[in-house]
Amino acid sequence: MRNLREPNQKSMKKLYWIIGICIALLFVVIMLKFFKGEEPTEVTTDKAALRNIIESVSANGKIQPEAELKITSDVSGEVVEMLVKEGEQVKKGQLLCRIKPDIYESAFERVNATVNSSKANLKTAVAQLAQAQANLSNAEAAHARNKKLFDQNVISQQEFDASKASFEAAKANVEGLMESIKASDYNVKSVEASLKEANSNLDKTYIYAPVDGTVSKLNVEKGERVVGVQGLQGTEILRLANLNEMEASVEVNENDIIRIHKNDTAIIEVDAYIGKKFRGIVTEVANSANTTGISVDQVTNFVVKIRVLRESYLDLVTDINPAPFRPGMSASVEIQTMRAANIITIPIPCVTTRSSDTTKTKQNDFNDDESVVVKDEKQEKLNNKKEEIKECVFVNDNGVAKIVYVTTGVQDNDFIEIKSGVKVGDEIISGPYGAVSKILKNGKKVKVVDKDQLFSDKK
Repeated sequence: MRNLREPNQKSMKKLYWIIGICIALLFVVIMLKFFKGEEPTEVTTDKAALRNIIESVSANGKIQPEAELKITSDVSGEVVEMLVKEGEQVKKGQLLCRIKPDIYESAFERVNATVNSSKANLKTAVAQLAQAQANLSNAEAAHARNKKLFDQNVISQQEFDASKASFEAAKANVEGLMESIKASDYNVKSVEASLKEANSNLDKTYIYAPVDGTVSKLNVEKGERVVGVQGLQGTEILRLANLNEMEASVEVNENDIIRIHKNDTAIIEVDAYIGKKFRGIVTEVANSANTTGISVDQVTNFVVKIRVLRESYLDLVTDINPAPFRPGMSASVEIQTMRAANIITIPIPCVTTRSSDTTKTKQNDFNDDESVVVKDEKQEKLNNKKEEIKECVFVNDNGVAKIVYVTTGVQDNDFIEIKSGVKVGDEIISGPYGAVSKILKNGKKVKVVDKDQLFSDKK
């Protein structure tokens, strides 16, 4: 019996030793990990340097002529002749098209006949006036003789009154005929004005080019009918444009429009000419908004017009293609609103925001302890403090992220000006974005790696 128990006791002692050693090793691993702390966050850095910055506003729009005329007809009718084609260059005074003149010719002839009739009536009235004036002279002489006879008591009162009445009637007839002549004269002038209008309408059946230009759009073909301008908008027949002076019409958001002013320079890119950039200048900034959309999705934009400087695309002008831009081409512009030279700048991803209360950590042996952060956040909620959000960057201070509050200025697509808080040569943490925007805190350990290595590790 003793021989059987001794091996069992030895086995149990051996098992206890093994369990004890394992517990000890586990305790050592836990303690090492606890004292070692968390692993440093891998980051990339960029140095603050002096650069030149051009602040700009981006916008999209269309290329259009600076001057474009919509040609409409003053008279209605059928287009019986179209003498131009779209894209054709025309000169001032050149005949563009002709509208069927039949009804206007008949109207002109009818009014012309009325004018002749009115003139004949006027001549008749003049002849009648001459006759009446002769009768008046005869009546006046007879009345003068009868007056003398009446004064001498040769004729009776009845005969004198009859002579006087005859004279007054002749006088009234002359005055009436004189007024009739005036009316006939006015009637002649009225029908002559109608004749002039009818002649003008007949002339308007021929439509001429008011200026030199290019037919940028042709809306009507031969045989179609057009409506003339009669107090309303008539049918647009075609458009004439000066394609040598082009502009980009773009819409700028209300948040950016206050930074744009007349005569600002701009860089224009046209989708039709990939890789080419053209220079422009702001010629017009709208005062009234161009609102689109409804209710919550309403967007408020302002129209800005930018002249494309001809000298920036002279290399595209040829005899075959004298106007390289076409109305309606899509364009994107960068309007340069502000310039700053030799200023301290850093890449834009370096700048983030933090609360001025929560970013301060206590100085103890465990600055990165999560329990301390949780305790601070709970205490902050209990105190109901208003957090002040400030712009800041994280500087790499020998492997430790140090928060620095900054004041920013102008920026372009890549860099932003730092007015205070950073000096030239400071090593600023620039990535990854998640670390800069959320993870990093003051005093957190970091490890600087190459950008390619960082992104390859993530993959």
